Parts: sequence; structure tokens; C-alpha cells
Amino acid sequence: MILAVTAIHILVAILLILVVLIQGGENVDITAAFGGVSQAAFGPRGAVSTLAKVTWVLGAIFVATSISLSVWATRHTSGSVLEGTQKQAAPTSKAPAPKAPALPPAPKK
Repeated sequence: MILAVTAIHILVAILLILVVLIQGGENVDITAAFGGVSQAAFGPRGAVSTLAKVTWVLGAIFVATSISLSVWATRHTSGSVLEGTQKQAAPTSKAPAPKAPALPPAPKK
């Protein structure tokens, strides 16, 4: 199940990128670039294009799959990688105590 949702998520992400790149901008007028008044800025908008509808649908699917993948990831955590390893006890043997340095022989009188 999770593999299907992941595959749909990746496919929708690629399609969403392609559809957004195909679309033209809202104000592609040269006058809008220099602060001029564009007809589309305050006037009525035309009908919503098919690409805009496809973008909204793909965006909604992308959000739904993102939420479902994140919920699945939080519910199915396996914990730490180190939880399955066996704990090794610290070595209990002590190192031999260092010997005291030998004293030089006492001088003869």
C-alpha cells in the first residue's frame, strides 16, 4: 500500500512540475514588467484554463499523498538503529598496578 502511495506521489510531483512549466504567466505583457497598467490586473478574469484546473487537481493529490506518507511514517517508526544490537558489558579485568621504581643502592660510608 505504501509503495503505491509513494509511486503516485512521485508521479504527481513530476506531472505537477511539467504542468506548471507549460503554463504562461498571468501578466506576460511588457507593460506589466515596467509598472504599466495591465488589463488583467484589475479587470475581470477570463475563464479558468484547463491547465489551471489540472494544476489545482494535481496540487490537491500531492498534498493528500504528502499527508498520508507523513502520517504513515510517524506511526510506523522502527526506533533507533542501535536498538537491535546486543549491549556489550565493559571489561571488568583491571590492568596490573604499576610497580614502584627501584631505589638506587644506599651509598657506602
